[in-house]
Formats: sequence, structure tokens, C-alpha cells
Amino acid sequence: MFSYLLETKSSWEKLKSSPEPIAVYGTGDGADKVFAEFERLGITPRFVVASDTFARERTFHGYKVLPISELEKTVPDFTVALAFASPRDEVIANIKTLSKRHNVIMPSVPVYGNDVFNKEYLKTHSEEINNAYSLLADEKSKEVFRSIMEFQITGNLEVLFNCETPKCEALSLLEISDNENYLDLGAYRGDTIDELVSFAGGYKEITAVEPDARSYKKLCKHCENMKNVSLVNAVVSDSCGEVRFGGNKGRGGRIKNDGITVPSITVDSLSRKFTYIKADTEGSEREMLIGAKNTLQRKPKLNIAAYHRSEDIFALTNKISEINSEYKIYLRHHKHISFWDTNLYCK
Repeated sequence: MFSYLLETKSSWEKLKSSPEPIAVYGTGDGADKVFAEFERLGITPRFVVASDTFARERTFHGYKVLPISELEKTVPDFTVALAFASPRDEVIANIKTLSKRHNVIMPSVPVYGNDVFNKEYLKTHSEEINNAYSLLADEKSKEVFRSIMEFQITGNLEVLFNCETPKCEALSLLEISDNENYLDLGAYRGDTIDELVSFAGGYKEITAVEPDARSYKKLCKHCENMKNVSLVNAVVSDSCGEVRFGGNKGRGGRIKNDGITVPSITVDSLSRKFTYIKADTEGSEREMLIGAKNTLQRKPKLNIAAYHRSEDIFALTNKISEINSEYKIYLRHHKHISFWDTNLYCK
């Protein structure tokens, strides 16, 4: 089905053959992974840049970090390897404007894990990818799936911009009411609780799980005046016990050998009849689904993040169908660069 992408020029091939000097735009975890792939492929960037307000006096991978406007004054022609993610309207608008002046390519690297979605990866997982595509419930889902596949190979941001869906439109697929028994996995500081209440106009009960201690404390404060809300400070996984967990600034905590010890629970262990489950568990969505096998037999509505790992978009689709083949599975991408905020909506 997706073999045609093997004939297109990949983002890495474009960058390796670029006649212009390459400027890596970004200095975070994503840029670290881009640099690692550059080293493997023998690609040597010339510059590292950041937005003018974030450049400061610092270095990254041995390069002085330049304000992008400063580089444009001295080097008018260069290719941008975009290496950061953002949902912010003003950031996306700036990237679109930058694309009018320079060739902007966004090589795809995973948030978690080391498997880069390149042509070799596509070939290796073609059967699983094709199976997941066949399971999608409507043409819009298949369009989004094709766009994500194309983006991950080509680094062309236009295909992402052209397949966006407002979140309220996606949530309407699930026919959420004000009588949901809602399970929020990766509740952070309460933003997705607010999203549910705003969209549905209310709820019956809420159970919110958040592993990071600082975020959990703010979640408790956020929910202190809400009724019928249960809060759990734990990692959700495929088994119960304890794990080492390391927090991060903002979202993005993860299981780490040098982290603090926190409880590990499964969805099934909560023993409640949830009607709607949202899961954004920072790369452990597959384990969450395995630990929710019994719960999913009752077919609660699902809203599952499908972008943390290179395999998520197809592996999670296949896993949901494997657990309960009666699910109708929809895929939607919301405004974000890279393809973060791409979710499976199931009912």
C-alpha cells in the first residue's frame, strides 16, 4: 500500500544532498536525535539556530547557537532542518513564513525510543502498517494515516497542515455526554479534565491518573473543589507493582532507572466501569492497553495518543482491534508540528 513512498526522496536524502548549508533549528531532545541520525548518515550541518528570543549565549553539539535573524543577515541561502515541536499558533505561523524564504525540512524522529521512521523502517513494518490502515473506520482517518506516513518519510510539513482537524470535531465522533465515567490517564495538571467538562458540559465521575509528583500536586489543587473526582499518583502500565519514574519540565515524564519509585497500576486494577478513557501516557500507551484488556471488553470510548513512538500509529491501532474487534477506530491529527497530537478515537 505504501511502497510508493520508497520511491520518493526522504528528508534525510534531501538534507544529505542539499546544495545549501544546513541550519538545524532547535536545541532540545528532538535536535539531539536529529544530530544522532546525521552522524549515522554522514550529514554535517553548518549552523545551529534558535528563535531570536531563545538563542542566548550558548553552544549545542559544539555549535554556537545563533539567532536565526542574525544568520539570515550573513548567509541568505540555507536549508533549515527543523528539530523542535510546537502547537502554538504564533510558532507555526513563523515556520510557515520561514518556509517562504528557505527550504524547510522536518526530519521525523520519535519522542521516545530510538527507531527512526525511515524507508528501512517502512519496509520492515509494511504488513503491520497495511493492516492498521485497513482497520480505520472512515476516509478521513485513512487520509490522515497516509499524510502521517508521507510526512515521516519526506519531512514535508505541508502534508501535516493539510490534514488537521479541530479537536472539538474529533471529540464529536465519540458522542461524549455529560454523564461519562471518565478515566484520564496522564492527567497532567487538569487541562484535559477541563477539556472534557467544557466539551461535554459536565460528567458523572472522573478518575485522573498522573505519575509526576509536581504535576500531581497541581492536579490536586486544580480539582479540590470538584465533586466525584478521584486522583491517583501512579504510572499506568501492563502490570501492578512499582517502577522508577523521572519527571520533566512540563509534560514528558518517563520511566527511568534513576528516577524515584512510584506505584504502577493497570486500568483493569481500578475495577470501575469507565465509559470514556483518554490516554496520553508518554510512550507507554501499548502497555496501558494490555493492562486494560478486560475493561476494553465493555467497549468504553477511547481517545489515545498515537505519536510518541514510531510504531504507535499502527501498533496501537492493531492492538485495540486485537483486544476488541468491535471498535470503530478513527484517526485525527490536530494542529501541531511535528505530528504530535495525533490521536486514535474509538467507539
